Amino acid sequence: MSEIASPSRRSFLGKSAGAAAGLMFGFHIPFDAVAQETIAPEINAWVVVKPDDTIVIRIARSEMGQGTLTGLAQLVSEELDADWSKVTTEYPTPGQQLARNRVWGSFSTGGSRGVRESHEYVRKGGAAARMMLVQAAANQWNVPVTECVAEKSVITHKPSGRKLTYGAVSDAAGKLQAPTDIKLKDPKDWKLAGKRLARLDTVDKTTGKQVYGMDLKLPDMLNAAIKDCPVLGGKVKSFDAKAIAGKPGVKKVLQVGDSAVAVVADTWWRARTALDALPIEWDKGANASISQADVNKTLKEGLDAPDAVVGNSNGDIKAGLAGAARKIEAVYSYPHQNHATMEVMNATAKWTPERCEVWTPTQNGEAALAAVSEAAGLPQNKCEVYKLHLGGGFGRRGATHDWAQQAVLIAKEMPGTPIKLIWTREEDMLHGRYHPITQCKMTAGLDEKGELKSLHMRISGQSILAALFPQAVKDGKDAAVFQGLNPPGPEASFTYGVPNLLIDHAMRNPPVIPGFWRGVNLNQNTVYVESFIDEIAHATKQDPLALRRKLLKDNPKALAVLNAVADKAGYSKPLKKGVYRGLAQCMGFGSYVAACAEVSVSKDGKLKIHRIVAATDPGHAVNPQQIEAQVEGSFVYGLSAALYGECTLKDGQMEQTNFDTYNVLKMDEMPKVETIVMPSGGFWGGVGEPTIAVAAPAVLNAIFAATGKRIRDLPLKNHSLKA
Repeated sequence: MSEIASPSRRSFLGKSAGAAAGLMFGFHIPFDAVAQETIAPEINAWVVVKPDDTIVIRIARSEMGQGTLTGLAQLVSEELDADWSKVTTEYPTPGQQLARNRVWGSFSTGGSRGVRESHEYVRKGGAAARMMLVQAAANQWNVPVTECVAEKSVITHKPSGRKLTYGAVSDAAGKLQAPTDIKLKDPKDWKLAGKRLARLDTVDKTTGKQVYGMDLKLPDMLNAAIKDCPVLGGKVKSFDAKAIAGKPGVKKVLQVGDSAVAVVADTWWRARTALDALPIEWDKGANASISQADVNKTLKEGLDAPDAVVGNSNGDIKAGLAGAARKIEAVYSYPHQNHATMEVMNATAKWTPERCEVWTPTQNGEAALAAVSEAAGLPQNKCEVYKLHLGGGFGRRGATHDWAQQAVLIAKEMPGTPIKLIWTREEDMLHGRYHPITQCKMTAGLDEKGELKSLHMRISGQSILAALFPQAVKDGKDAAVFQGLNPPGPEASFTYGVPNLLIDHAMRNPPVIPGFWRGVNLNQNTVYVESFIDEIAHATKQDPLALRRKLLKDNPKALAVLNAVADKAGYSKPLKKGVYRGLAQCMGFGSYVAACAEVSVSKDGKLKIHRIVAATDPGHAVNPQQIEAQVEGSFVYGLSAALYGECTLKDGQMEQTNFDTYNVLKMDEMPKVETIVMPSGGFWGGVGEPTIAVAAPAVLNAIFAATGKRIRDLPLKNHSLKA
């Protein structure tokens, strides 16, 4: 262990003005001496050690059930050599982040990046804190730091056996200069990271102690309900506030922006019932004439359109298809879908001319702060967002914060009074940021032996980036469209080896606002690819597993997860009568995943999914138990989408307004899930989103094996599986 110098804190401040910058491009220890002047137990931005030995680890990413909070705490604690029983966590606020020059790096929690994007610098934060604590103990004993070791929050002087707890030296450690030469542990030596530790947030959730946004109560708080024009792009024409002026508890009726009306009352139920009684006339606008058939027609035209942007290509697809001995073609489609989070959109806002504060569940505190600042008409340093655990996110609470801005606009009309805005489920369903709708034409060219030599994949449909981040669309290309279809690389590559390949996209954007929906474009792309590979296998009388193995011969990691599920599922052994298998695999969010589904279909067409065996190689496994839970949870979400998820337009508005028309998987429909976690090392992949993509195609391929019916348009509820 290297010696750590002990300059005065003031002199250190002068030498380290840039110490916290550039987290994303090269690691600098996130250490802020200014804040340490006021927070004595803080060792650095990531670690606070209290005198009673309680350890507070700051978590910049959001917890929404996926386990990122515990996983990141494990990584920091591992390098800190902390006593796990003494570890707690807290969120830094985006206002603190702003004041401290983004010392915590990114706050964004999406794209399965919570751990894989920040693992190195949070681990270095933990390691630096440990080095400073050990140095402080060595200084107190006046011994070389090389004679001291740390374990479970206790520092021991090896020659004498003297011991000090972290809490006893935390104040002195916080005054030391942060080390620059930091060595991280080899994962093979991990004692906390990589282990099946219980989540830190479970107890509070099960006892009801955990406060979500909808639970929040502040002194003198009022409640608001809101109704936005149900037609996409519509506006408020008029409303009659006098009609509900005498309703119990009503404090204010107001227009919010161009398109919404809100009622503020002493309770939310009174606000909502008054709003339901409020006469509102809408200016429905040009989109009132648009229905689902119009959208579908536009997408269909894109399947053969000349205007398409290439995402991946090799060989000569034109010559390959022209010279093919046999061609196979199929067209697929994937609908709009709602995030349908258990906790609807909500925020509590307090506005004054000098400051605006918002309490809300968000996947990105910094984006929330920017949205709040815009709505408040105040600079960001005059605003603050207090991030709460999310009752579901799935992407809805990340890129846009429309509900938070609404809360601020309402609060501006009642300065100094906290206003809690809660959407109804109907509002949530009508004004989502929907999974993008696409269609896809797959064309395969086979040689005389039935081998796949050419493949053209044409996607026609919506671009998320064009709607939310148009500056990210380069030369007409939305790179996110090609998730799971990219050339070989670390993120989301097309795994099969095909000599002649063309994957392109004809952008067609309906008026529905799209958003990042758990798994994003990997979901439908994997359905298209894996269903079509299955079609080729059956058309050429090849075993689906054998064909995939052949096409993956140059992709050992993808082949390994496929072989793992086949072996675990007993693919070479016959199933009991009436049960059939289907396979799927892909590479997405930096990880390799595969699934084998087992299903049966009764004579009257009732589907039973008995079991899904899944394998994932995320490179490193921070908490195998959490990974298993994530795989299981992703299958709930993915199968809900495959079986039931569909949002359709009629007269410019979504037809599905609650769970009676937007169904989700029931407990008795959930299959047994067996998860193989097989980290191969050398890279860091995501966990929360990759496996969702293989659930649907594995089941669809098993359904074909059972019935001979090829389902190419989701959801399954629109199809009969009767014999």
